[in-house]
Amino acid sequence: MENKMDLSFSAKSENEAFARVTVGAFLAQLDPTMEELTEIKTVVSEAVTNAIIHGYDNDETETVYISAELRDNEIEIIIRDEGNGIMDIDEAREPLYTSKPELERSGMGFTIMENFCHEMRVVSEPLLGTTVYLKKQLTKSKAICR
Repeated sequence: MENKMDLSFSAKSENEAFARVTVGAFLAQLDPTMEELTEIKTVVSEAVTNAIIHGYDNDETETVYISAELRDNEIEIIIRDEGNGIMDIDEAREPLYTSKPELERSGMGFTIMENFCHEMRVVSEPLLGTTVYLKKQLTKSKAICR
């Protein structure tokens, strides 16, 4: 079983909820547990928020891109921006690190993504943007989609 979706939307903070609900609805085809669904929605929120706040400095004219693919009992999500990029990915992945302390950010986004997914990879280039790859195995699959 395989299914794919692509989504792009304005980098507005109110679209974070739209992104999480959309990916959650797409994932529902695999009949995830409530915990799995919550975790996926959370990692989508974290990655989209990072793109909007850190990638684009809240520039609402920019675009956030999400693609998701379902395979058997696994979801792979790619969240991408074409913004500022990350100078030091290792530093950015450290718990409590934030490039925007004045916004009272917790600095736990990448840590949360890493803990809720089986795989997480970040690719970034300064001034060219950031791509976050997330993969999660689900504990069960009823594979409703065809």
